[in-house]
Amino acid sequence: MFELILHGTVTSAKGFMAGAIHAGIKSSDNSDLAILYSQSPCVAAAVFTTNKVKAAPVILSQKHLSAAQAQAIVANSGCANACTGQQGAADAVEMANLTAEKLSLKPEDILVASTGIIGTPLPMDCIRGGIEQIKLRQDGGHAFARAIMTTDSRPKEIGARVNFEGKSFSIGGALKGAGMIHPDLATMLCFISTDARVDAAFLQASLRKAADISFNMATIDGDTSTNDSVFLLANGMADNTIINFDNGEAFQEALNEVCIHLARAMVRDGEGANKLMEVTVEGATTQAEARRAARTIAGATLVKTALHGGNPNWGRIAAALGRSGVEMTLDKLDIYVNNTLVMKQGSPMPCNQEEMRTTLLARDTAIAKICLNLGDGKATAWGCDLSEEYVTLNSEDIT
Repeated sequence: MFELILHGTVTSAKGFMAGAIHAGIKSSDNSDLAILYSQSPCVAAAVFTTNKVKAAPVILSQKHLSAAQAQAIVANSGCANACTGQQGAADAVEMANLTAEKLSLKPEDILVASTGIIGTPLPMDCIRGGIEQIKLRQDGGHAFARAIMTTDSRPKEIGARVNFEGKSFSIGGALKGAGMIHPDLATMLCFISTDARVDAAFLQASLRKAADISFNMATIDGDTSTNDSVFLLANGMADNTIINFDNGEAFQEALNEVCIHLARAMVRDGEGANKLMEVTVEGATTQAEARRAARTIAGATLVKTALHGGNPNWGRIAAALGRSGVEMTLDKLDIYVNNTLVMKQGSPMPCNQEEMRTTLLARDTAIAKICLNLGDGKATAWGCDLSEEYVTLNSEDIT
């Protein structure tokens, strides 16, 4: 049983502190350098981009997580430190070293995350001075969430409290991401903290499962990134019975909801987007088939442009489903758009097109349900509309 924490963030869990500063990495006056810190050592887990072009901070953080431990994360926006060669690798190491010195920790206790323009070296003079000036606060999670933003229009944060065997623990999260989003993973950075005591192997498995049904089911533009990282730190300060594979159901449920909330917030804030699209596929032969179908539909360009214009052309959904490669039988296929049955057993159903258009234009969330009626496989994916503003944003050199 869990409940959301009002104004929850990545420092909602006991023992976590954060701080941020405008170091000058960005040309704007917005904050661009931040630290998340736990007062106690943490069991740590992470999932990273599957892109073969990996940024220097991703490679370093993967190395530092070999022992499944960490105590702090230093993150910057405005520069991805990707495709920056040996100098980029050295700069990521220096960021970890500077943060470790500030916090009296070992460099391998520090994880590093960067986001912004690819192929640009980090302005290390700004970062050296900025790390030293960051002040950590218990309520610093909101500042942390703002500092990691690039083209995001707003911060994405959440906190949840879980009752567990007579005690309670909290999970908090902050995420950035608005473009280059098509996870396996995508340009998203996500930071999750918990004061629960959690077994290291279960923590990693739990995060991977949560990421699979949330971030890996979200798409904005079909592009994956060089820097995607989802970090989860558990400091154990709630002093609960250790959570593992035998008793981890409540933790998994809460972590799933935290990740789904952040994934939906990310897609809703997609670059140039006005509408969120939720696509549920059920009745597939397997869950893997349902996942593939839902992701294909949510990412289909013609579906996204129809959504933007309020065009109730559900044939585009059927076409995207057909090219997804999943097993299907047309005369068993049912399609619903915003609870309106538009196709039944492969045949069109009479519906008021103008009424559907009005509804699509008026609502900020569109829901499509596809029933394959072949098995028990079910999955949900999230996407957004595709607008002229997306093209404008991505033709400019912005961070």
